[in-house]
Amino acid sequence: MKKGQIYEGFIESIEFPNKGIVFVQEETEAEPTRVIVKNGMPGQKVRFQINKKRKNRCEGRLLEVLEKSDKETREPVCAQFPACGGCMYQTMSYESQLAMKAEQVKALIDGALINSRQVVAGNPGQADYLFEGIQGSPMEFAYRNKMEFSFGDAVKDGPLTLGLHKKGSTYDVLTCSDCKIVHEDFTKILSCVLDYCHEQKLSYYHKMSHEGYLRHLLVRRAQTTGEILVNIVTSGQTEHDFTSMADRLLQLDLEGEIRGILHIINDSLADVVQSDASRILYGHDYFYETILGLKFKITPFSFFQTNSLGAEVLYSAAREYIGNTKDMTVFDLYSGTGTIAQILADVSKKVIGVEIVEEAVEAAKENAVLNQLDNCEFIAGDVLKVIDDVEEKPDFIVLDPPRDGIHPKALEKIIRYGVPKMVYISCKPSSLARDLEILIAGGYKVERVKCVDMFPHTVHVETICKLVRK
Repeated sequence: MKKGQIYEGFIESIEFPNKGIVFVQEETEAEPTRVIVKNGMPGQKVRFQINKKRKNRCEGRLLEVLEKSDKETREPVCAQFPACGGCMYQTMSYESQLAMKAEQVKALIDGALINSRQVVAGNPGQADYLFEGIQGSPMEFAYRNKMEFSFGDAVKDGPLTLGLHKKGSTYDVLTCSDCKIVHEDFTKILSCVLDYCHEQKLSYYHKMSHEGYLRHLLVRRAQTTGEILVNIVTSGQTEHDFTSMADRLLQLDLEGEIRGILHIINDSLADVVQSDASRILYGHDYFYETILGLKFKITPFSFFQTNSLGAEVLYSAAREYIGNTKDMTVFDLYSGTGTIAQILADVSKKVIGVEIVEEAVEAAKENAVLNQLDNCEFIAGDVLKVIDDVEEKPDFIVLDPPRDGIHPKALEKIIRYGVPKMVYISCKPSSLARDLEILIAGGYKVERVKCVDMFPHTVHVETICKLVRK
């Protein structure tokens, strides 16, 4: 098997996040070769080209789906599927998606525990913990409260587009004018902005040459209040007055209400949405969302769960895993805008949140005041460094890190606190599985695990894990 060769085969299973497993039997080999082919579904017959070949790993690029999977039981609901990278499993029933995600997470957790010898007595091949399956999102469609759309083109030198990247592409952008994982208000706003930019003949920012103007359209819409924040993100290479675009947006027939329209300048070379400067074209630079009866002020770059109703399911499950924290000091590490800290504040002596993003910490402080909570403290800084300077010692620790998980040295410090119990909330189960091996080696046992699907039709899933000290 060599790079560039083309093969056909069936995707037998999907490993997290979207690694389709195909076995290819060659005449010269005694055993079939295991090939990873991304962006497919279990059961599909696919044609693929080998694009990575290493000693113990072979990867292929999907070229064509030759036969549908028997799990594809429904038609696509948007025009861009399957080319768009926003969704992966739209033609699978939601029940099949949930079952597949649960299997993926369980396989990762089982592997980590078996490697760490947390196994059933007398059965070294069976991990010893309670896996409690998966809870689905309350909304299968229109669930996202935030979307970062990119400006670009669908083909080189083609007309301006605004939407999401094609699957497997860094450059090609498809206009998502009927995206179904967001509320219809999003697509009305997208179409309005794209029409305006076409009329004005504005150029888009090219990632390779670092030349051009339009970069992103960031839209946030509260699920519970319907309040909307629209942010057009450009480079600083041109001056343009977006006042007339703001006027058009305010005339749209929306179900929600636009609370603010911003023009954000971003001259970073990286393809990320950030702000070097911002101008308010209308209203405010924030809006409000409600989770489990608590009110949260959200700014353009505040971290907040992208599925508000799903977040209620996630945090309710986490609160049940956490249990009674009366008279306890709780550390909420990687606390974001302080959602978990504030949910626990009413039933704890004190909650200390640590978060590296300063804007998120300021928002957390404002939200605590908004919710009349006086036993929350939020500290800006890297968990690895900050916990050395915190005088209080925790009775309970909640971990909710970013996708890459927790720095091993930070984990060592967390383990040294020796708290009887902790709960780890993960948005990337492969990072969780890696960190669990360190926690188990440090004297903890995984007791319970549950998944919550915050992102229907995508590869992502949240996982909650309860650990107890042995």
